[in-house]
Amino acid sequence: MPFAHAVMHEENGVFGISFPDFPGCTTGADSEEEAIRKADEVLTFHVAGMLEDGEVLPVRRSLKELLSDPEAKEGLAKGVLFLARYELPRKSVRINISMDETLIEAIDRAAEHANQSRSGFLADAARQRIRDLLKAE
Repeated sequence: MPFAHAVMHEENGVFGISFPDFPGCTTGADSEEEAIRKADEVLTFHVAGMLEDGEVLPVRRSLKELLSDPEAKEGLAKGVLFLARYELPRKSVRINISMDETLIEAIDRAAEHANQSRSGFLADAARQRIRDLLKAE
């Protein structure tokens, strides 16, 4: 399982986490433990989104390289550095589910409109719902 640098900082009882090599990927929580758990989840979804968009994942920088980056150095001065794990997407697995027929028709119309397969559309919808739930925590 790959790792990425993460920086945890605390302000007024809220723990925030950012990832110097993944700009824009952040999370927060009310406890250190929850923040660390969410870091792994958020980073995994961020990486999956990057790969879906055809982006190349950054190579984890060394501590020396991080400290030579003024922006990263500033973040490190205000927080604690740790390694967060993330999972790379794996092969698709066939599943069998039951849904209301009308909902399936609506999904198929929306998928066609988005130039996606039903499976791709449902996977994207599930990822978005999971992201929304993680943000709400």
